[in-house]
Amino acid sequence: MSKVGARGMIAVLLHVQEHLRCVAASGSWQVYSWVPLSDGVVGRVYAGGQPQTITDVDADPDYIRIGPDVIAEICVPILDRTGQPIGVINAEWTSTDGLEGWQDLLADVGRRLGERLDELGGPPAETRGEQLLRHSMALTDAETDAEVLFRVCRAAREVTGLAAAVLMRPLPPLGGVGMAASFPESRDRPLIGRLADAEPHRLNSLVERAGQHGASYSIGDPALLNAHGFEALTEAGVKTMIAIPLADGVLLALDESANVPNPETVNLLELLATQASTCLEKLAHLRNLHRQATSDPLTGLRHSGPFGHRLRRATPGRTALLAIDIDEFKSINDTLGHAVGDQVLIEVANALQKALRQGDELFRIGGDEFVAVVDVPTVAVAAGVAERLIEAARSTGRTISVGVAQQHHDESPEQALHRADRALYAAKASGRDAVRISHR
Repeated sequence: MSKVGARGMIAVLLHVQEHLRCVAASGSWQVYSWVPLSDGVVGRVYAGGQPQTITDVDADPDYIRIGPDVIAEICVPILDRTGQPIGVINAEWTSTDGLEGWQDLLADVGRRLGERLDELGGPPAETRGEQLLRHSMALTDAETDAEVLFRVCRAAREVTGLAAAVLMRPLPPLGGVGMAASFPESRDRPLIGRLADAEPHRLNSLVERAGQHGASYSIGDPALLNAHGFEALTEAGVKTMIAIPLADGVLLALDESANVPNPETVNLLELLATQASTCLEKLAHLRNLHRQATSDPLTGLRHSGPFGHRLRRATPGRTALLAIDIDEFKSINDTLGHAVGDQVLIEVANALQKALRQGDELFRIGGDEFVAVVDVPTVAVAAGVAERLIEAARSTGRTISVGVAQQHHDESPEQALHRADRALYAAKASGRDAVRISHR
């Protein structure tokens, strides 16, 4: 597309899998392969279904620049026979001269193109490569292990065309198998349910088989061919299977009808499984870095940084602070050495952690100084928690002193902590191995 004294670019973008995908273009060295449905002038026109002419692209906040010399843009929707947008035609020029009439002409082309695409069955299907790329990007964006597992199962269903997908991982030391799955709500829940009901050792054997021998797939109906070793699947009603090993599990794509998966599909599923394993490793690495940044390397307890965040979430009238010191700890270090002192810290920290209730939190904020943060209805309940900590320390052969303060409505968490410290000093002054409460 060109005019005297100007150069132009034109592109056709169609709605494919939540993107506007460029399926044809001319006049520019660079084009975007796809654009999110909500992005750019193309997204705006697609959503609104109305043509737009822009004579100053720099003044349009939604404009996505392709060429440095583009000045004007005309974008029109591609409409199907019901008048619904299925894509856009986007035209850009290096001059505003002679734009008259182009919007109407392109809008007419958009209607005609939409009608013809409708006759042919709609926009072209996503290619296998585009499908794989889309799912790989979704896996990379996952923020939790559970998200990765769910997304790879959903991808396995879509890539293979099979009815269900499940990812199984052993759960030591319990001997069970953890499962994530994807399936149509109305159809294959019973299949996955029957599989989940199989004996754990039979499911574990599937995981082990995949880990030892690599990817495999079925080549016919198990009623006619030997499916020995896969009874957990066949008894659940599975007749078609693709099994792909992961670092600590197996990804299974399954169906109740007998099909023969082609090798290309198996290869694509292997690539997805590799991507999922990489994403899980990345998340584990990030968690490890976070633990190193927020935890005391000796005891594994969180340190003063997270403790400050927890104080800011304290609830007056409910949050109690337990200031804790190991009795005679300086003497242990001075007489027995720091290695023994470190071991005492580890043993006492572990004992205290185990003695706390679910939801209670323990922090190491100094050498032998700990603080437990507990939410309780009364300070008497907090004192009961402190007594359990005293008993836990004694089980290690050591003793601790504990000061308890519950935050009042008219004081800050820091003021409550100061009162807990004063109560701790009172416990030490009384002979150690004791609990003291600060009421005010």
